Amino acid sequence: MDNLSNYLIVSAVLFSIGTIGVLTRKNAIVVFMCIELMLNAVNLTFVAFSRHLGNLDGQIFVFFIMTVAAAEAAVGLALFIAFFNNRESIDIDDANLMKW
Repeated sequence: MDNLSNYLIVSAVLFSIGTIGVLTRKNAIVVFMCIELMLNAVNLTFVAFSRHLGNLDGQIFVFFIMTVAAAEAAVGLALFIAFFNNRESIDIDDANLMKW
């Protein structure tokens, strides 16, 4: 196997772990971390293909994805803090109680 295959296998494993975590966990912070893991798996794929093809387009795209992910993390954690202050729990099953 060449290097691209190794990177894609690692990326697929990371994405699978993230997907399983999103589907099975009930803690919102753990689900959020699993979503970030899936996002980083996609970033690894972009960088691997960018290096394999010899251009920087994928790496530039990853830079923008990481910028958006940082903003997403800040907003997501602020929402978790507000949810915890309101319900004193971060369980996903309690999130449906915040309906108007």
